[in-house]
Amino acid sequence: MGKRPPNPSDIENGLPPLPPPARPPFRPPLPVPWYAWLVPLIFAANFITFAATMYVNDCPSRSDECLLFDVLGRLSFQPIKENMLLGPSIPTLRRLGALERKLVEEGERWRLISCIWLHGGLLHLLANMISLLCIGMRLEQEFGFLRIGALYVLSGLGGSLMSCLTDSRGERVSVGASGALFGLLGAMLSELITNWTIYENKCTALMTLILIIALNLSVGFLPRVDNSAHCGGFLAGFLLGFVLLLRPQYGYVSPKYIPPGYDMKHKKSKHKCYQHIFRFTSLAILLAGFIAGYAKLLRDHTVGNEPFRDVN
Repeated sequence: MGKRPPNPSDIENGLPPLPPPARPPFRPPLPVPWYAWLVPLIFAANFITFAATMYVNDCPSRSDECLLFDVLGRLSFQPIKENMLLGPSIPTLRRLGALERKLVEEGERWRLISCIWLHGGLLHLLANMISLLCIGMRLEQEFGFLRIGALYVLSGLGGSLMSCLTDSRGERVSVGASGALFGLLGAMLSELITNWTIYENKCTALMTLILIIALNLSVGFLPRVDNSAHCGGFLAGFLLGFVLLLRPQYGYVSPKYIPPGYDMKHKKSKHKCYQHIFRFTSLAILLAGFIAGYAKLLRDHTVGNEPFRDVN
């Protein structure tokens, strides 16, 4: 009852009824990478800022030993004995927004962000911008400009905050985007951990990334390098990666890509339980760290001495 009667011609020929047509295989579309425009914009903004810094510095007005004066004129570099990185003087960096704890405590909070757009010299700038392109382009193509932009700025803020908190004597003048760049590296590590199910060759990828991070952190032990900013940026980026860089687990298919009437067997949730645990735990630790660090910075007082420049 309710079944379709067999075709008489099939019965006469002794052929069994035809089976129902097979359902066409369903495959969700491959993700389309984002167009990366923010990282190149940050790259260009840093070079423009450095050129503006050198213009404000105006080395020829104060010294007769400026480097490349015949070629660069007003944009020429300070003498090597003053700045080995081919850049401006310390007073210029301080005037334009370099990080200095005593000034932050006096109310110039904007220096926590402005310092990540300044660089101690051309060599410092080139090293950071090459790293930015190598790390940031891939991340923006995979996760989009909004998340990577927030990750970059908040990691830089975390590095600046850590730099201030570890400067107990208040004598450090620090500039550079390395805190933000180490945040991108930290986010790559947490992204690998939280999205573990979608990766092939997991252990190889993890060990390679840890080696790259260790090599970059080792640079912080060189003289005049602000390793505290590196560590603070890395820690902030590592926690932010759990919050911002979640991917759907392996086998998940968005409902908008499922054809009408198609019955998905063993449908998977978008994220695994441990991904949600990592996300909310990291967010809580991050907020607590920023609030506690900022409160401590406002509460402590340091004695000001003649500063020296650190790059990060």
